[in-house]
Amino acid sequence: MQYASYPALFRSADDASNRKQKTYLRLIGAEYAILLLASVLSDSAFKGPTFYLLYAFVFVLAVVLLLTRNLWKLQQDWYRCRALAESVKTLTWRYIMRAAPFADRLALQDARAEFRNQLYRTFDANRATADKIDPNWSADDQITAEMDRTRAFGLDERKKYYTAHRLNDQRTWYMHKAGENNRSARNWVIAAVVAYVLAFALVLARIKFPDWEYFWGIGPIIVFASSVIGWMQVKKFNELAAAYTVTAHEIGLIKPRLDSVSTENDFSDFINDAELAFSREHTLWIARQSK
Repeated sequence: MQYASYPALFRSADDASNRKQKTYLRLIGAEYAILLLASVLSDSAFKGPTFYLLYAFVFVLAVVLLLTRNLWKLQQDWYRCRALAESVKTLTWRYIMRAAPFADRLALQDARAEFRNQLYRTFDANRATADKIDPNWSADDQITAEMDRTRAFGLDERKKYYTAHRLNDQRTWYMHKAGENNRSARNWVIAAVVAYVLAFALVLARIKFPDWEYFWGIGPIIVFASSVIGWMQVKKFNELAAAYTVTAHEIGLIKPRLDSVSTENDFSDFINDAELAFSREHTLWIARQSK
């Protein structure tokens, strides 16, 4: 299903989550850059009041970035908006696939009313997140024409649609993200190892050339290596790769069950089980991140 076909609440919460995430990670990256600059200045041969004022300002800037990141609670807002977006997304797929509580036996008008009620309860449970998202979402459609068009499909059409646009799409996304995080983890480990080896070589060179009076750069290299380790802990590349791989395999195990589905009730049970697998992985990840 196209992104624009989802409820406005999903799109707004998703957009807010992405913006909070980007801002949070950029502030952390800026902090590391400031610390690296401070280490370069500490090894500098420059002296004098102007230089020391610049040096002091760097630490003031680092404090401002740290306080901004924590006082704005960007990480919490990022997770809460993501939780809201994913909850609405799951409700949407249950609705358009006619899964309980939006079962096939309900008339369209009743199903739409139930969806609006479920959407409101989801919003009410995440009311603390309301002021973090764009208020303009409330003026847009919560039940789009594409949602009702898909809901009108026959059973076989909905089975094919769910396979192509939910199961296959999600499995591809998880496998792609798992590979992406594995590669990122490997590349950042290589960067840290290179930094440590370079620092080791410079220390030995300093022993061999004790009269060298120029910039050695050992301090900045150590700060860089420390920043790499910190960045890996923030991004949790290995943990994400493992979680995404497990979920992709779980989707692969769920998918064959669709072949035996022949009734609306069976399909409803299948959809709810599949959506539970998606929401369980996401809920557990949010819980781990929020500790």
